[in-house]
Amino acid sequence: MLVITLMVVMILGLLTIVGLLVTRLGSAAPLPQLPESVILPEGSIPAAVTFAQDWLVVVDQNGQVLLFGRDGGAPVSVTPLP
Repeated sequence: MLVITLMVVMILGLLTIVGLLVTRLGSAAPLPQLPESVILPEGSIPAAVTFAQDWLVVVDQNGQVLLFGRDGGAPVSVTPLP
């Protein structure tokens, strides 16, 4: 009887996990709000882009971290990587 109870609980748990994965992964994630334009410094080639809550962060191939505001435009901060 104990083995049957354990089997039923495991099956219910597995079905619950599969159901949660289907409902959570079935919908598309919302895309971040992009600024109208981003002005990169001359000679800067983006290597990575990250979207924060209020910022857009661009790392270029020259080893600089460029921090842009929500509205885009020119970088608010330029920090060289060590």
